[in-house]
Amino acid sequence: MLMVAAAATVLVSCGGGGGRPTFGDNEYPVETVSTQSAAMQTTYPATINGIQDVEIRPKVSGFLTQINVSEGQTVSAGQVLFVIDNETYQAQVRQAQAAVNTAQSSVNTAKLTFENTKQLHANRVVGDYELQTAENSFLSAQAGLAQAQAALASAKEALSFCYVKSPAAGVVGTLPFKKGALVSASNILTHVSDISKMEVYFSLTEKDMLTLSQGEGGLRGAVDAFPPVKLQLADGSVYGYDGHVVAISGVIDKSTGSVQMKAHFPNPDKLLKSGGSGTIIVPRSADAAIVIPQSVVMEVQDKKFVYLLKDSNKVAYTEITVDPQNDGNNYIVTGGLQVGDKYVTNGITKLSDQMEIVPITPQRYQEKIREQAKAMTAGDIVGAMKK
Repeated sequence: MLMVAAAATVLVSCGGGGGRPTFGDNEYPVETVSTQSAAMQTTYPATINGIQDVEIRPKVSGFLTQINVSEGQTVSAGQVLFVIDNETYQAQVRQAQAAVNTAQSSVNTAKLTFENTKQLHANRVVGDYELQTAENSFLSAQAGLAQAQAALASAKEALSFCYVKSPAAGVVGTLPFKKGALVSASNILTHVSDISKMEVYFSLTEKDMLTLSQGEGGLRGAVDAFPPVKLQLADGSVYGYDGHVVAISGVIDKSTGSVQMKAHFPNPDKLLKSGGSGTIIVPRSADAAIVIPQSVVMEVQDKKFVYLLKDSNKVAYTEITVDPQNDGNNYIVTGGLQVGDKYVTNGITKLSDQMEIVPITPQRYQEKIREQAKAMTAGDIVGAMKK
């Protein structure tokens, strides 16, 4: 029994595209083309970003005196990330505060003078000119106070710029600058990425975009009708959560002729990182597809061929076209085959164009393999396995 099983294994392995058992009667298995439902998929290169990816830049120049976070740390909105040397700005605040105090004293003095002058004017001790002069001095002092208060507010705001805060909750990126480095508004201190949800960008060809939009009544309809998509990560694994297309760009990239699409993926486990890459997988289905095994197809350069059974039991070397996406085992034929055609399934490397064969069913082919396996000796099996 073991010898028979080994022999059958050898014969079956010889029965694919690389050869066939030697039946001696020119028999080849032939299958009839039919249709079936097929699940297909299309893949697109993709880039991954956080739902909010913010560049952190200082608003003032100075030396970094504190770095309060580390790379990869989760921070909240408003948290102080960096502190820039602020001695100069603190001095400016103190100076502005002193100016406010002085202006306030001037206002107080001018107010007393104005009120006293009003009483004197009421008693006809002073005239209208003195009253108007006192009022103008009071108003001028108030304006000076307002100006000093504005200068103080500006100085405090400049001081606050020395404390670089996170504008949003997220994860801290790389930290290119160390404590003591001189930085300015042109420098990016780090990035803060909100990765609770990820934005994955990929591009469709203009042709695919037109097909989608026309079939669904416009871009908005195409977005709503787009099926859930999957994300294949850089290590080849498929991400555990489905994504949903939320937007299609209305502008075609002139350099690539493609349209950018955006899908949202949940990221509860923080597995996806901003700046990563992957492959978007878009599932498709066909209700009446012609599916054939890859083992029955011969490839010559970038073309694919099968042997079709024609009149007088002669085979014809026929070119076919297939969907570029496949599962590694089967092809979905898009041209060159029709329902009812018959193609050779095994031993295709032994065939030539217009060669006459004796067609048999695949079931009869397997029976003959088993019959021949039973007739083989141990020496035949060993010799076949060495080939």
